[in-house]
Amino acid sequence: MRCPFCGAMDTKVIDSRLSGDNDQIRRRRECLECQERFTTYENAELNLPRVVKSDGSREPFSEKKLLAGLQKALEKRPVAMDDVHLAMSHLKHRTLVAGEREVPSRKLGEWVMEELLKLDHVAYIRFASVYLSFEDIASFRDVIERLEKELSPEEARSQLNLLEEERTKIPSPRRKQ
Repeated sequence: MRCPFCGAMDTKVIDSRLSGDNDQIRRRRECLECQERFTTYENAELNLPRVVKSDGSREPFSEKKLLAGLQKALEKRPVAMDDVHLAMSHLKHRTLVAGEREVPSRKLGEWVMEELLKLDHVAYIRFASVYLSFEDIASFRDVIERLEKELSPEEARSQLNLLEEERTKIPSPRRKQ
């Protein structure tokens, strides 16, 4: 490993530890010439599949796009970034273990919705509204009612009542006479 400070090729490993979800090795190194210390990370290089869009086009799997989608859905929601990164890790793992060279964007979207459902129901609804292309309020109501029916008692206490909360905030439309 080349020293980032002096460019020397001789470095020695001082310490090695597992980091992340135990899928990464963190190594502390010391340059034998300038005695500076630095950290390196070692990951297994795995090829993520290409994503097949609904129009048939293909593009490389993008962690950045996936994370941006999750963060957009979770914007201003009380979800820790550690939980978001764990969800990302689950999505990447699921994509890898599928064992396919290509994964349909539809399937990836379903997996994202499953992860959001575990994290936050409001974020789930936000993502679903775009992903499922809700056309009207009835579509929202159907998904919200289904979610509320499926809640366990513990989840019901920790989540806001989605329909009642929204009804009180939405002013009724005024008719022109």
